[in-house]
Amino acid sequence: MGPFTRKSVSGTDAPETPAAPNPALAALTGDWTIDPAHSTLGFMVRHAMVTNVRGSFHEHQGTLHLDGTDPSRSTASLDITVASVDTGMKDRDAHLRKEDFFDVERFPLMTFRSTAAESLGGDVYRLTGDLTIKDVTRPVTIDLEFNGSAVDPYGAERAGFEGHATIQRSDWGLSWNAALEAGGVMISDKVKLLFDISAVRATPQAA
Repeated sequence: MGPFTRKSVSGTDAPETPAAPNPALAALTGDWTIDPAHSTLGFMVRHAMVTNVRGSFHEHQGTLHLDGTDPSRSTASLDITVASVDTGMKDRDAHLRKEDFFDVERFPLMTFRSTAAESLGGDVYRLTGDLTIKDVTRPVTIDLEFNGSAVDPYGAERAGFEGHATIQRSDWGLSWNAALEAGGVMISDKVKLLFDISAVRATPQAA
């Protein structure tokens, strides 16, 4: 039973009813800019079948339009500089930038453009959009949790979101791998995407 379905008295699925968004988000309606200095766009992938390697992209820019009254009208746009990938090991990062993986000389940007948004109730939201890596564009769904809002010491209004998604990297042509002697492969096809976003309200331009 999905988040938009409720059980009737007879036990059958009743017609879907929209989940109620957090009413506190109504005050956040407007345009926002993702702050790269205080946001993390990360990933995690299984290595050698036994452990996880984590990494992130340091250089990115993005915008949000939040509609707290009608979350379905919210949108997100994100551009990531792929060469900024950092897994904590220079040789591994250099390999990720080459043709076996991201081929950053030919494809310097990874992009996300939202196509739909919905409330799952309370502080939980779902964002669907097109993720482009190299020359491949495929849909991806991101589950997000609203972490709250505050005004920082410099007077900037901030809103925080934490999210995750799971993709198969081979769907975007990232298929390089190596076999292990004991069986299995060096790198899992499944990749977990992890997001920790701090967005700053855009200052309206003077008329």
